[in-house]
Order: sequence, then C-alpha cells, then structure tokens
Amino acid sequence: MANPEDHAIAARIATQAGELLVDLRERLFAQGADSWTVKDTGDLEAHRFIDRALRDEFPNDGILSEEGKDDLTRLDKERVWIVDPLDGTREFGEPGRSDWAVHIALAENGVPTAGAVALPAVGTTLSTDPPPQLTPPHGGKPRMVVSRSRPPAAAMIVAEAIGAELLALGSAGAKAMAVVLGHADIYAHSGGQYEWDNCAPAAVALAAGLHASRCDGSPLDYNYEDPWLPDLVICRPEFADDALAALRRAIEG
Repeated sequence: MANPEDHAIAARIATQAGELLVDLRERLFAQGADSWTVKDTGDLEAHRFIDRALRDEFPNDGILSEEGKDDLTRLDKERVWIVDPLDGTREFGEPGRSDWAVHIALAENGVPTAGAVALPAVGTTLSTDPPPQLTPPHGGKPRMVVSRSRPPAAAMIVAEAIGAELLALGSAGAKAMAVVLGHADIYAHSGGQYEWDNCAPAAVALAAGLHASRCDGSPLDYNYEDPWLPDLVICRPEFADDALAALRRAIEG
C-alpha cells in the first residue's frame, strides 16, 4: 500500500505543476498567444515537469502519462504513476475558466492507492491523505455534474432515474472534485475516457468516502496495455445503489 510520502509527493507535484500552468497561461495570453498555442504549450510543459519530478522521486516506478510516449515496461511493475498533466485542455485555453485540473495518481497492482487532483485556477489541491471531508447531505434534489457540450448517456440515464438536476462543468477532474467538495452529488460518464482521466479523481473520491466504480458496478482498476477506460460513476454513497441500478437496467437492455 502507499506510504505517507506517496500521498505528500503526489500533492506537492500536482500543486507545483498547477502553479506552473497558471503562470504559463497568464504569460502566454498577455503575449497575445492564441488558444491552440496556450493549450499545446500547457500540455507539454506540465508533462515535462511532472515526468521529471516523478522520475527523480521514484526512479523504479512506472509512469503512464497522457502526453508521454508509453513505456510498456510499466506492465511489469507493481507501482505505476498515472498522470494527466492538464485535464481540461479546452477550458485551459479559454481565458477566465477555472474548470481544469492536474491529475497524479499511484496505482499499485492496478488499484489506485494515492493521488492528488489540483484545481490550480482556484488554488486548491485535493489528495488522498489527508482525505477530504465530505459535507453533510444538502437535502434537495440530487445534483448531477455533466459535460459542458453533450451530457453522456450514463449521466442522462441516472439523472432521469433519480430526478437529478444538471450542473455543467469542464474537465473530468473538475467534475469529480465538485462531488468531493459537495457542489454536486453524482458524476457519471460513459462513452470515452482513459486511465489518466479518472485514476487520480477516483483515488481522491474513494479516500473521501465516496462511491467510485465502473458503470456496471465493477471496481476501477488500472495499468493495462490499452489504457482505454471509458466509463465510471463517482457519487455520494447514498446515491450509489439507485445510480448503479439504473445503469445496469440500461446495460441489460
């Protein structure tokens, strides 16, 4: 299992990468850079920083990063860091938007055991130790956080089944952390994600006492040769049974 240093280092590196991105974004926009330049530069610089920092701290661990060349020797390692250096690149490229994140997670034998999600534009990093404290239930209609553009099928199935109201946000990390922070109750996604999109959010959510699983209720596990991991549910425990029942009915047709 992860040791205290794993949690602390993940949080530190995520926070530092986030600070780098905030500074980079402000500087590039001030210089008149277009959004594509801002997004591409952010992806690259955050990846370089995180990759170097993790290799310095954990030279024997594997790394899977969205922006790095995949070294499949990670498949033979018990400890693998799964990283999205800039989750929500679209939002990062829009001045003033804060719904983007940095993801750093440790998977041990496929199980997420430590991690951090930084929300740099709001100066917040949530990690697995100390875990976030869940807010009390708000007592109103369930709040479902969904994509800004097109809510995925899983979200609409659950929202209809439990009568949830929808809250639109950008990146996967921002949506998952909205549940952790008590701004929303449920995040359900289907139709396309990779391990780096949800490993760190799942690690933080589980540490906080939330439910996190695949849409069929099976555990989230990581470090496969093909990192495609298209669906997940992160929600407050009191909504897990109803959300998963609705999704299973849909899966079974």
